[in-house]
Amino acid sequence: MKCLILVLLSFLTAANLYADKADEHIREEMKKREIPGLAITIVQNGRAVKTSSYGAANLEWGNRVTKETAFEIGSTTKQFTASAIMLLVQDGKLSLDDKIAKHLKNTPAHWTNITVRQLLNHTSGIKSYTGINNGQGFELTKRLSQEQFIESIGAYPLEYQPGDAWKYCNSAYNLLGYIIENLSGKTYFEFLGERIFNPLGMTATTNREPSVLIPYRASGYEKNRQGKLVNRDYDLTDIGAAGAIVSTVGDMAKWDAALNSEKILSAASKSEMWTITQLNNGTTKNYGLGWYVDTLEGHTNIGHSGSTSGFSASFQRFPDNKLTIIVFCNSGEGGVATALAKKIATFYLPEIVVKK
Repeated sequence: MKCLILVLLSFLTAANLYADKADEHIREEMKKREIPGLAITIVQNGRAVKTSSYGAANLEWGNRVTKETAFEIGSTTKQFTASAIMLLVQDGKLSLDDKIAKHLKNTPAHWTNITVRQLLNHTSGIKSYTGINNGQGFELTKRLSQEQFIESIGAYPLEYQPGDAWKYCNSAYNLLGYIIENLSGKTYFEFLGERIFNPLGMTATTNREPSVLIPYRASGYEKNRQGKLVNRDYDLTDIGAAGAIVSTVGDMAKWDAALNSEKILSAASKSEMWTITQLNNGTTKNYGLGWYVDTLEGHTNIGHSGSTSGFSASFQRFPDNKLTIIVFCNSGEGGVATALAKKIATFYLPEIVVKK
């Protein structure tokens, strides 16, 4: 018994040490980068060893960030879109190698050979609407229908033949959202609610649309040309299934726990999502289906970052080490949440010993 107590005390001391290092790093980076507010949860061995909040959820009202603060998670949404597709695969309603024209109406002829898998792994060749300079037809306020979206983005030629290259494509994930709706007979958020959010008790996770009333929603902030913090422009492009989710670090910890089981997704579905992409020429890319699949200091790292105007998010899993780092903040600086998450992960990951 005495030995067990000593082991537990040693573990708790180490956890506190790492938490203190994380706190110190977060506060330094928030000051240096002028991040208004931030929330973090660190899950280790299935237990939340740290859940902390810092700074302001709203600078004008002076409201503090708490563990209930809801942040836009941007492209971290993509793992939920991919998971919804895998649920439809599990239901027998589609195959990843189906041509997308089978599940979408009035697709252009040059999309004929594109598969669902290629939408998921960014190898479709379809042009991303975030790369269209004139932005015509993609403002959130225009409320494009599925038919209008396909017509608008389909007017652009493919950037390469399907499977020949890898290029991050938000348009592809909007199309996946439409496939989910067409096959399920429900809206994208209805399907996610019924199949993922509600079963997991993710009660704070919903649609980021400005008209939706969301308790404890954080305000987003960016820097102007003079380097001063300003309220973000909420009128984003029509992000839909590419990045429209709002969530909390607590809800995302529930999602992390589900990924360690088969409550939502089968082992086969998760294996598909976490297998790196192979191009037509045999080369590979460190992206699966809605997830980056990489390493950090020799440790397997499966995760995704996200950003919308005024927000940055990161969800990073280290499955071999049973470690997950979730960071949300209301700063428009691109990639800041992932930079923080990966640095903090190094405090918790064991060092890789290289044998000479």
